Amino acid sequence: MNENDLLAEQFEAHRTHLRAVAYRMLGSVSEADDAVQESWLRLSRSNASEVENLGGWLTTVTARVCLDMLRSRKARREEQFGPHVPEPIVDPVDGTAPEHEALVADSVGLALLVVLETLDPAERLAFVLHDMFGVAFAEIAPIVDRSPEAARQLASRARRRVRGAPEPDPDIAAQRQVVAAFLAAAREGDFEALLRVLDPGVVLRADTGALAAVASREVRGAEAVARQARGFTGMLDVRLALVNGAVGFVATRDGELFSVGGFTVRGGMILEINILADPERLSRLDPTILN
Repeated sequence: MNENDLLAEQFEAHRTHLRAVAYRMLGSVSEADDAVQESWLRLSRSNASEVENLGGWLTTVTARVCLDMLRSRKARREEQFGPHVPEPIVDPVDGTAPEHEALVADSVGLALLVVLETLDPAERLAFVLHDMFGVAFAEIAPIVDRSPEAARQLASRARRRVRGAPEPDPDIAAQRQVVAAFLAAAREGDFEALLRVLDPGVVLRADTGALAAVASREVRGAEAVARQARGFTGMLDVRLALVNGAVGFVATRDGELFSVGGFTVRGGMILEINILADPERLSRLDPTILN
């Protein structure tokens, strides 16, 4: 085995961890894979023999790449209106694929990722690296060009925001029952049945993308969400799926992916519904979800 092959083998041993870091940073599997690939390119161009802690070095490099991507993304989105729903990870409703397990571990649901999207890029990096992966603030500080104490403050501000993200009921069967009832009521236009499964403070976010004819929107309150949901299924073929490890749905129209929705269910009630219907970003999802 030559030196380059050995380096590639060492990198592959860290790939799963790096993808998990990048997905939490970016909320997109496709962009996470791009960030990990860039980390490999930087490693291959470096003098790896001088790297004492390869895992730590790669985590730092991946974080820097993601930070640059987040800053560039923020600049592009300054004129975008409405909520932004991250790209979900979709699996069959009967179980998460092994390659997705690290990506959706630690309750990395859509509700949490939606909150992470509202953070400043440096806050997001400090929170993800420290709170999710245990990286010391002394190591985070040079990535964000701050002192360790300032990095600690970034993570603290992010933590206060993240506390507002509702955590789903861990019982998948219970989630499935509630989501199925919601979809049935939506299909039948049954307003009262919808209200029975919607928390009074429920939030619905629908991200249709910047160029969609129908604007992205955020709707709050059970009655308002129920009005939006009546007839939602329309001409769509809707089926249950696991979306970031929680029960959600995949909707198709004429065999083409139309939207993916994630639910946050707790205590038999729906607290959040996050729907991605942006054709551009839907096209990046794994096409096997339609099988």
